[in-house]
Amino acid sequence: MLINISLGIRFIIIIIPHLFGALLRHYFLRKENTSMKHSLHTETCHPAPSAISDHQTMSETPPLYNYEFWDASGQIPYNMTNDYMFRAVLQSNNKVLRGLICSLLHLSEQEVISVEITNPIILGETVTDKEFRLDINVNLNNHTLINLEMQIANKLNWRERSVMYLCRSFDHLSHGQNYSETKSAIHIGFLDYTLFNERPEFYASYKLINVKNHQKYSDSLTLNVVDLSRIDLATAEDKHYHIHEWALLFKSTTWEEIKMLASKDEYLQEASETIFRMSADDLVRKRCRDREEYYQDLRNYERKIELDRIEHEQDIRNYKLKIEQERLEHEQDIRDYKQKIEQNRLEHEQDIRDYKQKIEQNRLEHEQKIEQDRLEHEQDIRDYKQKIEQDRLEHEQKIEQDRLAHEQAIAEKDALIRQLLAENEALKKQEIFSTMHVVHP
Repeated sequence: MLINISLGIRFIIIIIPHLFGALLRHYFLRKENTSMKHSLHTETCHPAPSAISDHQTMSETPPLYNYEFWDASGQIPYNMTNDYMFRAVLQSNNKVLRGLICSLLHLSEQEVISVEITNPIILGETVTDKEFRLDINVNLNNHTLINLEMQIANKLNWRERSVMYLCRSFDHLSHGQNYSETKSAIHIGFLDYTLFNERPEFYASYKLINVKNHQKYSDSLTLNVVDLSRIDLATAEDKHYHIHEWALLFKSTTWEEIKMLASKDEYLQEASETIFRMSADDLVRKRCRDREEYYQDLRNYERKIELDRIEHEQDIRNYKLKIEQERLEHEQDIRDYKQKIEQNRLEHEQDIRDYKQKIEQNRLEHEQKIEQDRLEHEQDIRDYKQKIEQDRLEHEQKIEQDRLAHEQAIAEKDALIRQLLAENEALKKQEIFSTMHVVHP
């Protein structure tokens, strides 16, 4: 009986601290989510006070999680390359979101008046569509629209996709609004692969420019890309703004790595502790696991593509070997064909020589015949010319006789006409005289 009571008391002593710790974690997680929602609402109405409210919310968080975080070790369940953890950390802690944006856009803390997430989700809520978008839309200072997206799987469509998302963010004016009310749009993609293998870069920024003289057209549209796989290429400027440290934080796989980064900067510490708190949330962990399964399916698909590629390359090698064998056979056929052609050429050249001899003989015979025909033709021409000359003389003589006869006939007709005209004149005079005699008897 005493032994059972002793064991019961020992069990209660051991289990109560764990139960108490779990209850505290649950309570402060609920309080943090409530504080985040309140912060979003307050920031929409009163941007400047929201910044103070968010800072106070974080500073008022009890130190229980801090103690547990700094004691944590080993593997991280899900780091921030998991797009759900990325969303959960940045949505649940506005200070972390501010710090990240300040680093990426090279802003001081004083330049950031308000940071509002315009597409918040209910963290931990069940999602039926695994391909739903987890990108974060942010309204910075009510002047700039920012789209943040984590992408670890290379779907080979990032350039088109990021441009489309950027244009969607920029196209926000309602009917009747003035173009001067347009807000700048920035799309920032965190990729775990290199976008341009020929020109790798850790942090790249793209704007509208003149391709000839590089004159900047506008600051209204900006595309930024962080290559998490090439942190080694971070420039001095990237390191000055701690962008490489944020990338290292996103890629960290152990609590030891995260604690090392957390000790360097207050925003990184805030982000690290938020990762720890989100990792303690069962629902968030479940959603992260769902996303991991989704990306695992993608990786399996990519592995299948890789296997297919290897098989395809083997097929290509086999095809090349077959082509090489066929090439050698074809070259042998060409050599045999060339030999046959050479033999045919020699035979053909002999035929040509024989044909030329025959042509030459025919030419000589033809020339002799032509000469003979020419002489006969010239004799015919001479005879024809004589006949033509004789006919010409006879024709001219006949023409002269005809001319004389024609002139004589014309002369006779002229004499006859004159005679007839005289007779006609006499008749007219006689008729006039008769008329006058009748009128005056």
